[in-house]
Amino acid sequence: MSRIDPLLTVRSLAKSFGSNQVLRSVDLDVPAGTVTTLIGPSGSGKTTLLRCLNGLETPDAGTVAVDGGPSIDFGGTVDRRTLGQLRDRSAMVFQHYNLFPHKTVLENVIEGPVVVQKRPREEAVTDATALLDRVGLAAKRDDYPFSLSGGQQQRVGIVRALALKPKLLLFDEPTSALDPELVGEVLSLMKQLAGEGWTMVVATHELQFAREVANEVVFMDGGVIVERGAPAQVLGSPREERTRRFVQRLTHPL
Repeated sequence: MSRIDPLLTVRSLAKSFGSNQVLRSVDLDVPAGTVTTLIGPSGSGKTTLLRCLNGLETPDAGTVAVDGGPSIDFGGTVDRRTLGQLRDRSAMVFQHYNLFPHKTVLENVIEGPVVVQKRPREEAVTDATALLDRVGLAAKRDDYPFSLSGGQQQRVGIVRALALKPKLLLFDEPTSALDPELVGEVLSLMKQLAGEGWTMVVATHELQFAREVANEVVFMDGGVIVERGAPAQVLGSPREERTRRFVQRLTHPL
């Protein structure tokens, strides 16, 4: 059987903010068409890892390669153009939506394709309209974010990421800011995307989503990957005590 090259390859990634070392030599491979979920306590490095993969933060050391692009070595000087190569291949869905409040839903979705990717506005509008229709928000295209529920805003955030036509979708705790009754609509859309073969890295506390959708679960703590493996193994029979305590705390919070 031939080996399948990963769509995402991360080696020895490190990142500090002042004296606080947030990532400590992280290695990660994500094959194309798979879902990797990142779990772990707050401050474990999940968000920083995602932001480094999207070029929103510049690592201090290590390498990242996405979809056959050049392996970017952060051990030396990395300019803005090089970081842009990461953004060209990935798109981020944020915890707090990050929609432009002064732009309509449609304007939010086409901002990246038109302004960043320099695609024709007419083409971007056509694509955005089709995507909004697909997630049940076509009627909201001319509304402003303040008039939408949290679940609707997050679905717009996902559509905005899809409109960039990325190779890699990154999700940073996409349901943690939502009221409980709105979580399901966002997770349902994410499950649909996974079923369509999108390559996804998802930081989440939704262990049931990880069980049902993930190909691999990665448990992080203290800026390192403590344990990784199939959902049944990491969530059902974790090998490491730190993993076991974290899963137990989320599964039985009282």
